[in-house]
Amino acid sequence: MINNKKILAITLARGGSKTVPKKNIKKILGKPLIAYTIEEVLKSKYIDDYIVSTDSKEIAKVSIKYGAKVPFYRPKNISNDKAAPQDALYHGLTKYEKITKQKFDYILEIMCTNPLKNVSDIDKCIEKLHKTKADTVISVQRLFDHHPIRIKKIENDLIKDFVLPENERTRRQDLRPEAYIRNGSIYAISRLTLIEHKSKIGKISRPYIMPEERSINIDEKIDFILAENIIKQKIGS
Repeated sequence: MINNKKILAITLARGGSKTVPKKNIKKILGKPLIAYTIEEVLKSKYIDDYIVSTDSKEIAKVSIKYGAKVPFYRPKNISNDKAAPQDALYHGLTKYEKITKQKFDYILEIMCTNPLKNVSDIDKCIEKLHKTKADTVISVQRLFDHHPIRIKKIENDLIKDFVLPENERTRRQDLRPEAYIRNGSIYAISRLTLIEHKSKIGKISRPYIMPEERSINIDEKIDFILAENIIKQKIGS
């Protein structure tokens, strides 16, 4: 809770990952991927309740083992790879409110595919949402090599600027304007945005900037290797 505002955190973790089977519970250094997120969420000084929304008994079992609640299973129609995450969030919030007979003011989607975020990232998103009265605070990372100026298109076998002209003498760190991308880690959402608009972005979205080393998003097998190496370095430092 922050200034009498009740907060529910939700992690969406369906069982049907295609690129990496059982991705959400695949182990990194002996610990399931989803456990890294659960452990950090449970350290938050603001979050009042935390649930994992899943259609998988395996994911539910692992989530409960590490301290999350799984009060229900997500319906199949919002568990496939075409389902919008905001629909699963809406379902999770409204279903849990009926079960607990309470109302939450802020909802956090804390994604389990980003294992390197920490509790400070989570709590700072909550603080910014509350302080600025935004619809959403979204975690982002700055782009360097993939800055829009460096993105090209090919026409008639010729490389051309896609959006903005590039000065080949400009260093990556000097590219302007600075560009950012959502890093797939945290969305702090006002109740109105999710309940009335069924959106997790809203009209007024503010950034929470995370460093590159905490922004790895697990999509492919190689991402597990990268995350594992970074965690090893942290342990050794």
